Amino acid sequence: MGNLANALQQLRAERREAQSQVEKLDKAISVIESLNGTGKPQKANQPTGTVAAPKRFISKASRLKMARAQRARWANARKELQPVLVSSAAKTTTPAPVKRAMSAAARKKIAAFQRARWAKVKAQQKKAA
Repeated sequence: MGNLANALQQLRAERREAQSQVEKLDKAISVIESLNGTGKPQKANQPTGTVAAPKRFISKASRLKMARAQRARWANARKELQPVLVSSAAKTTTPAPVKRAMSAAARKKIAAFQRARWAKVKAQQKKAA
């Protein structure tokens, strides 16, 4: 157990030394970059091989153009969803489908059938209860 504790202490000390060395290297790099004028110094946690892409700014005029274009796209989408109104000349050539009216006798038959169906359901519920 003593050997493990010593090894752990030694590893932690080496890690602290390595971290301090990395910090010193980052400071040196940032000083050289500021003297050289190559741009912003990198953050300490960012790997040196990868550089973040610069943030792109869109001008106000471009944003307005984009907004107008999007509104136009939505307007076209809404036009496609709305039903097309047919002119009176077109109505005479292609008649609309006729709605069929249900006769009174047919309605009575359906109503009687539904009453019988519900009576049967309620009777089964009474038996089950």
